[in-house]
Amino acid sequence: MTHTSLDVSTPAGIIRLSNAFCDAKALLTAVELGLFTTLAEKGPSTQEEIRQELGLHGRGLSDWLHLLAALGLLTRQDGRFGNAEGAGTYLVRGSEQYVGGFLERSNRNLYPAWGRLTEALRTGEQQSGSDFEEVTKNPHILRQFVGMMDALTHVVGPELVEKFDWSGHSSVLDVGGARGNLCSIIVKAQPHLSGHVFDLPPMEPLFDEKVAACGLTGKVTFHGGSFFTDPLPRADVVTLGHVLHDWDEQQRGELVAKAYDAVNPGGALLVYDRMLDDTPDHVENLVISLDMLLVTDGGSEYPVSEVVAHAGRAGFASTETLPLSDYDTLVICRKAA
Repeated sequence: MTHTSLDVSTPAGIIRLSNAFCDAKALLTAVELGLFTTLAEKGPSTQEEIRQELGLHGRGLSDWLHLLAALGLLTRQDGRFGNAEGAGTYLVRGSEQYVGGFLERSNRNLYPAWGRLTEALRTGEQQSGSDFEEVTKNPHILRQFVGMMDALTHVVGPELVEKFDWSGHSSVLDVGGARGNLCSIIVKAQPHLSGHVFDLPPMEPLFDEKVAACGLTGKVTFHGGSFFTDPLPRADVVTLGHVLHDWDEQQRGELVAKAYDAVNPGGALLVYDRMLDDTPDHVENLVISLDMLLVTDGGSEYPVSEVVAHAGRAGFASTETLPLSDYDTLVICRKAA
């Protein structure tokens, strides 16, 4: 999608677009309150049953439920509301396909930050009020963050397994790999690989929990450190997914060069992000780039040409660019044998 689906050539379309945040907040609140999880457990319910289950006042409840139904997230039949197919598949906590971790983080962090976009554009400063080191000090917020990362890697992971030829390689390192969800997806699908995850030390308990749940204890290993100050473990394949956009252009170049040193001869670096075209008009990726303005000190999305240039300067022999999932781009950087 390269443009808004609303007709912004009319006053009504412009006003509707200006209120699109209302639709988003209705959904974010439903995830926050556990509406979809409750309906999955209880089945289709009346408005009064939902009010009691969620501990709500009642005023506005009917409009909220009907709005969610009009948005296609709930079904309505005989006075009862139930989960529509998408909500029942992807927004029920505890399910393997749950992507609500991203929505929970958006509600807590991104939604308030977007309310300060004017200030961010005037000052160039992030508006989320906490850097990642602060996130790692709060176990609850850190768990929200890794839930968000899991939601993203649930989507891109299976496709990444298919897009790259893993035969001939024996190890994979996910740099900034959080609690190891992506690495676990890859190793489960390619059991000949040994998996490695490099991230900040506070992530290790969550990693241990995740890897044990996947039955991969001993097959995927955690390495704690900071990728700007500590050496990276070596591996045949190194991945940098949804990492480079957290940093400015110079820092992105430094990380690609550091990843080059970690890739074994004949191996590859896999970089994926919501990359921009040289003439960007992709709405979703431009929104994510502005997210980076609001929540990082220097990050942004970036054009594919920038990664290719970084890879060439680092010493990679060749690059290949492929689409990944709906919005990501994958750049495969191959190192000479």
